Amino acid sequence: MLRTSRKYAKSVFPLCIVLALLSAGKSVAELLIAPAILNKIELSASLGSVVFTIAAFALVLMLLSGLRSYVDTNALFGRIAVRSQGIYLSISRKYAETSYPNLLNTDFLALGEKASAACAGNSESSEAIWTTLTDLMTSCIGFIVYLALLTNLNLWLAALVAATTAVSYFASKRINEWGYLHRSEELELTKRIEYANKTATSREFAKDIRMFGLRGWLEDLWGSTMRLYSAFCAKRERKYIWANIIDIVLTFLRNGIAYAFLIGITVKNGLPASQFLLYFAALSGFAQWVVEILDKLSVMHKQSLDISTIREFLDWDEPFDLNGGERIAFEPNKQYEIRLDDVSFRYPKADKDTLSHINLTVHPGEKLAIVGLNGAGKTTLVKLVCGFLDPTEGRILLNGEDIRKFNRNDYYALFSAVFQEFSVLDVTVKENVAQCVDGIDEARVWQCIDKAGLTEKIKSLPKGIETHLGRRVFKDGVEFSGGQTQRLMLARALYKNAPILVLDEPTAALDPIAENDIYQKYNDMTHGRTSFFISHRLASTRFCDRIIFVDSGKIAEEGTHDELLKNGGGYAYLFEVQSKYYRSDNQDGTSDGSPDAAIK
Repeated sequence: MLRTSRKYAKSVFPLCIVLALLSAGKSVAELLIAPAILNKIELSASLGSVVFTIAAFALVLMLLSGLRSYVDTNALFGRIAVRSQGIYLSISRKYAETSYPNLLNTDFLALGEKASAACAGNSESSEAIWTTLTDLMTSCIGFIVYLALLTNLNLWLAALVAATTAVSYFASKRINEWGYLHRSEELELTKRIEYANKTATSREFAKDIRMFGLRGWLEDLWGSTMRLYSAFCAKRERKYIWANIIDIVLTFLRNGIAYAFLIGITVKNGLPASQFLLYFAALSGFAQWVVEILDKLSVMHKQSLDISTIREFLDWDEPFDLNGGERIAFEPNKQYEIRLDDVSFRYPKADKDTLSHINLTVHPGEKLAIVGLNGAGKTTLVKLVCGFLDPTEGRILLNGEDIRKFNRNDYYALFSAVFQEFSVLDVTVKENVAQCVDGIDEARVWQCIDKAGLTEKIKSLPKGIETHLGRRVFKDGVEFSGGQTQRLMLARALYKNAPILVLDEPTAALDPIAENDIYQKYNDMTHGRTSFFISHRLASTRFCDRIIFVDSGKIAEEGTHDELLKNGGGYAYLFEVQSKYYRSDNQDGTSDGSPDAAIK
């Protein structure tokens, strides 16, 4: 933390020391003010002298409070800078730059959630630890000053106060540890409550709630979870009651002994009332400093554990060396051969291979269709080809060279892709197409939009390509339909102009006619490029030079569209089923959208 603070806000730690000195000084001044005034009265001082003493202390307290407020405000900006610009940005960068396999690792994702939670706000550990450190230093200074004062009275009395305070603190700490050990149970219940609340108020679920009468179900879910949460809180509070009873009893004993000791000194030695007040206040304050030191040490330990979670997340091992390896010069017009040599892949913690012994060569400029039912392994195959995953067994070769020898980021640059799970950012149309902010070629953006068939739609928008998409960030943003979003993704792939094109279920949200139009455009844009078309709908297959039918993680069939139909295997069956489905629709009066019709 100190190293991070020196980089983003050098003043944070020095300001903590200044704040601690000012806070401790204010506490000492507050301790002395009443005995000092009472002492003046005991000495029969003039009214002017009493007023002057009051005014002097008031001025000191005002100056200390003002200075502390000023320093604390300045320290706040530094603490925020360390948390947001230093730590949170590092976490975001880790998510953005980490190797793709990490994003499939549930342990990595769980650790990332904990790390993000530790810097989600001002009260979280990555920022709050500075306040805790300040309070701990304040308590240590106060402890030393008050101990020095009480040493003049009786050291054993100070030890008694410290001991009873420590017992009370550790009793309370044990209860707090119970809450910490059961935090996952509480978190699970609060997540359920939050889910019910968000679902009930979400625009996304509004139609389903009304259409299917889900309001009662959500209310029952919320009510049953709240009952469980209330029972958990009641159990926790019962434990807190015992800690409070112990604290009350020990406080009564401590104060009683202190009163008796001070009264005894007063009777025996004639202790002035002002000193009686000073020592008794010092005893109470000393006990509070002991509590604060123990409490802040405990809090700092927990915060340190949270911060160590952040460090553990940032230091998580990377399966890929994204910046190392042999460089690949980006050449949009260069053609590449991709070969899978006995490739198998198994996801972490899975009990069987998703893909098994795949042997496939995709020739330069070839259009390959990868088809099969959902769950057959098509998308996993694409992730392997794109370099997001490395094979469990076998090799993937680019122009005869194992892709693991290349710079992984350079390898990614060879691909333009439209994935099944695409992302649309809440930025302008042109930024979505170019996937950058600076150096955008607007003429090229319009060219790609035109090729994607979106010109009319974009021109109808109030700000054209400067229009924002989505309404989560910008109130004036617009929402695209599924088909319009697919065309936007096509424009994005066109703008990148990479030599290898990957289309993973790119028309899943489209009707057959729109699907046919999109595939016609894909066919035009893929001329001369190595291309992969992945789908379980077969409208794209006729455009391709070759088709592979994936079933249960293996290449079950391979050939052209006509060859596979003649073979009468799984591909032919799937094609026939889809054709019957569309023909059935046609008999009901809808337009013929069969695979055959879509490609004619």
